[in-house]
Amino acid sequence: MRWIDATLPLRAGMPAFPGDPEFAQEPILSVGRGDPYSVSRITLGSHTGTHVDPPRHFRTEAAGADRMDLTALVGPCVVVQIPALDSAIFSRHLDGLPAGVERLLFRTSNSERWAAGAPFFPDYVALDPSAAESLVARQVRLVGIDALSIESDRSDRYPVHRTLLDHGIVVLEGLDLHAADPGPYELLCLPLPVVNGDGAPARVVLRSEV
Repeated sequence: MRWIDATLPLRAGMPAFPGDPEFAQEPILSVGRGDPYSVSRITLGSHTGTHVDPPRHFRTEAAGADRMDLTALVGPCVVVQIPALDSAIFSRHLDGLPAGVERLLFRTSNSERWAAGAPFFPDYVALDPSAAESLVARQVRLVGIDALSIESDRSDRYPVHRTLLDHGIVVLEGLDLHAADPGPYELLCLPLPVVNGDGAPARVVLRSEV
């Protein structure tokens, strides 16, 4: 059995999407300073690092992170390799996928940049709206990507997010898939149950028989 941790470590100075709160860890009590035990204050955004987007991310009346369907977050998945020179993910990248796949994770050149310790890079590979429409047609339940956002939209209309979330597809962002070869895995994604949360950090692990 092979286990792959696809979670970006939470640390000071880690990449954050522009405008989002940055991660910070402040010691409040410390054994090293003579306190009986150590306690820290942790500050982070709801979309820090590896995280899920529930419908409430774009709809105030929709379900938050605490009401997400865990059966969509745990189960068989497929890691799809996107060619390194491709700058976006289009519907054609889904051609040839077996029917009935419910969970897709896209591994792009983003993962190699995370592995190299890159700061936030605005030219990340993201989904084109055509790919979002194709995922809806395939009745996918979860889609994940190795970028802090699943789309790169400068119009502030966010068609990819809205298409996926409005059709009940869980969006998983901020993955590090550099150690995950393309192919089938079991996905274990457990987001924090933030009540009415517009997003939630998650620990994501892939399990493979080989």
